[in-house]
Amino acid sequence: MIIPIIILAIVFTLIAVRQIGNIKLQIWQIMLFGAIAVLITGQITFLDAFKSINLEIMLFLFSMFVIGTALEESGYLSHLSYKIFKKAKNTDQLLLFILFGMGLGSALLMNDTLAIIGTPMVLLLAKKHDMNPKALLIALAFAITIGSVLSPIGNPQNFLIATQGNIDSPFITFLKYLFLPTIINLFAAFLLIKLFYKEQFNKNSLNHSSETIKDSNLAYLSKISLGLLLILILIKIIVAFLNIPIDFKLVYITLISALPILIFSQKRIFIIKKVDWHTLIFFASMFVLMECVWNTGFFQLIIANLNINILSIPMILAVSVLISQLISNVPLVALYLPLLSNAGASTTEMMALAAGSTIAGNLLILGAASNIIIIQNAEKKSGETITFLEFAKIGIPMTIINILIYWFFFII
Repeated sequence: MIIPIIILAIVFTLIAVRQIGNIKLQIWQIMLFGAIAVLITGQITFLDAFKSINLEIMLFLFSMFVIGTALEESGYLSHLSYKIFKKAKNTDQLLLFILFGMGLGSALLMNDTLAIIGTPMVLLLAKKHDMNPKALLIALAFAITIGSVLSPIGNPQNFLIATQGNIDSPFITFLKYLFLPTIINLFAAFLLIKLFYKEQFNKNSLNHSSETIKDSNLAYLSKISLGLLLILILIKIIVAFLNIPIDFKLVYITLISALPILIFSQKRIFIIKKVDWHTLIFFASMFVLMECVWNTGFFQLIIANLNINILSIPMILAVSVLISQLISNVPLVALYLPLLSNAGASTTEMMALAAGSTIAGNLLILGAASNIIIIQNAEKKSGETITFLEFAKIGIPMTIINILIYWFFFII
């Protein structure tokens, strides 16, 4: 039963190093190696491996990649980027626009959605304004991680807590507990990124230029898909507010939204080929490896034997952040949520779990799926990347600041 833990440790190490001799490894290749390793060592059967892959998440990602690819290939994403960011007069304002625009957007559209759409946007901004792409990619990663804390549909783990944590009026509850500390944390991200990349941000004026549409037909279909996405998410929010018992899953929303492109575009095959299949392979492989790790009971046993007060706010935040680095935040919440429920956790403790498990994404690359999407997307589109150490260097102090701010608001 220890073999999956050893394989997980090797995968974690390889992702941190990313290079063996002259061979440079990509994150999806390393995770695929982990999945193949547990299969050939007999830690999981092929049938169980297939069952472990979350089809809803895979379809969600595929449909969002279709929309994102169409937006980019048509030129509409560049046009949209100009409309959104043209009011930023200097790089400081541009950073604030990214942090608050993408951050608050992720609370409605989900962090993975903003990772897919936002990556080509910030790469274009970096190219246009001669800025370090890494600074803007990290800003995007922090923005959508912090911003997604705000809402029960901001990320998968929040949705799990909202639906299985006995939370009354989830949207109102999340805003009540998490709105103010989240806004403060977005400002904290602004100050920290400015500190780490001070040469990139100044008061010099920016010259914005509008982008022409490259394919008007595809741009039209992309606008329809984007409009559908926003309308259907708004309906989902209204349904949730009114407590109407309709199972309106996010994957249905994204699949319906992608249909205009998949059905009516003459470039549908080209778009499907351009989908980020490497990221999809990463996720499928991650599900297989994490299923094996989960089945060992290793981390469940650690938490059970720690003899800790599982209802303590500092402990919830610490366990959420640290264990999420090893088994990802959604499995962590799946593990911790029943423990809190059985111990009679209050709404405050549930909100601490939501904040801790989400902010875990700012610590290390593997802390959030959205980080992987951003890095894989950037490597594919421009060859730019963020190494494990580059991310950790700013991610560790960012996470400490985030946790201290949330902890302060939970205890006052």
